[in-house]
Amino acid sequence: MMKWTLFTPELYYVAVASVFFICSLEKQADPRRLYRWAVPLAGIGLAVTVACARMEGFLFFDSYRVDLFSQVFKVFLALGMFFVVLVCNELQGIEPRKHGEFYFLLSVCTLAMMMLVSAVELLTIYIALELSSYSLYLLVPMRHRADEYVETGIKYFMVGATASALMIFGMGYLFGVTHTTYVADIVQKLPHVLHQPAALVGLLLALGGFFFKQALFPFHIWAPDVYQGAANQVTTYIATASKMAAAAMVIRFVGMSTGQSELLVQILVVLSVLSMTFGNLVAIVQKDIKRLLAYSSIAHAGYMLIGILCMTQRGYSSAVYYALAYLIMNFACFMVIIRVAPDGHNLQIRELAGLHKRSPILAMTLMLALFGLAGIPPTLGFTGKFLVFAAALEKGYLMLVIIGMINATISLYYYLIVIKAAYLLEPVREYPPVRVDPWTRVMSAALVIAMVYVGIFPDRFVALAEATVAVLP
Repeated sequence: MMKWTLFTPELYYVAVASVFFICSLEKQADPRRLYRWAVPLAGIGLAVTVACARMEGFLFFDSYRVDLFSQVFKVFLALGMFFVVLVCNELQGIEPRKHGEFYFLLSVCTLAMMMLVSAVELLTIYIALELSSYSLYLLVPMRHRADEYVETGIKYFMVGATASALMIFGMGYLFGVTHTTYVADIVQKLPHVLHQPAALVGLLLALGGFFFKQALFPFHIWAPDVYQGAANQVTTYIATASKMAAAAMVIRFVGMSTGQSELLVQILVVLSVLSMTFGNLVAIVQKDIKRLLAYSSIAHAGYMLIGILCMTQRGYSSAVYYALAYLIMNFACFMVIIRVAPDGHNLQIRELAGLHKRSPILAMTLMLALFGLAGIPPTLGFTGKFLVFAAALEKGYLMLVIIGMINATISLYYYLIVIKAAYLLEPVREYPPVRVDPWTRVMSAALVIAMVYVGIFPDRFVALAEATVAVLP
């Protein structure tokens, strides 16, 4: 008999999606009532996911594995959705009549990504990835006055469909050389056949689909336009939760090679260097803060890949820690964006001028988050970069670490531009006051504490990351 309790988090999000699907059928849905439903439902979902974190087992003819690795990333995903729902009390970027569909698609996408991190069979992985992708394809053009950003939705869909086609093509190659679609069997057989071009090409093409979700160079082309064109809350979800699922799958797929292919390592090193360098250099000239964070995400995908390409337990665990750090820091940035631009418009960096006077708590949250993204101690971003670089040095990738440190220094320049606007520039015109409700104050305080505490006392979180990757086949 199937142990259905192993599927508890997913079943819960099926129920949540059903609730919002029914709400979306109402002709006159009340946005305030939907928000009052969404916050507790998302909070309970996080609690349920945490409660199921220690479960282990297999489902659906062993194509679905529940272990600490998948459950930890499910907690990250549930945390990401909870964060996003909390900042949806002023969902001005999406028409009120579409709020039901918004929460429905958010729930479906979270469900799909939870299934993705547990899937250990190629077709199951592909179906889960497509379900999450199509939910995002629908969320992006939901923005109010979407006709101004119609190109964004089309570009996201077209590039995503191309990445999916390449990925399923690569999976076909993997099946052809290993004669199995189960990841556990592929892990055993693939290292012995990686010298064959078909095996290496298949693995790289399969990884391409997840590199697309991560916005790793050269699969990044969608990110700046989608970040800018989507509603602020949708961009927040794409920039936080969706990156967690992509990181989990890149770790799982790179781990298939068990470090047997020197060519694969070299390709990943090149992609990491290009992603870091391109993202940081282009971010310097951005004026729209969401576009700046989009190019920043391209660079951070390169940093995370440094840990993954080491193909060691320490490298994988550093990438898991980095994923958690990125989730917290990025959400802090987007929370400030949403509060400073409550009407949902795209925030320009100059609009942050004088933020420390208009809202000291938001200015401090933004400053710490940007310091973390730049890798300044004592934030958790510094610890994340330290762990990733230490894992690379242990493998002898000194030049890669030097390039990474140079890029981190470059990134400090454009992060300081944003901090300068918030603290040193005087507004050229009077901007509307920033309304900070008690919930926002609590969230800001919690994020500030988390960014400092996890950075200074990372031991428990590093131990959790190490235990998370120890269960990988």
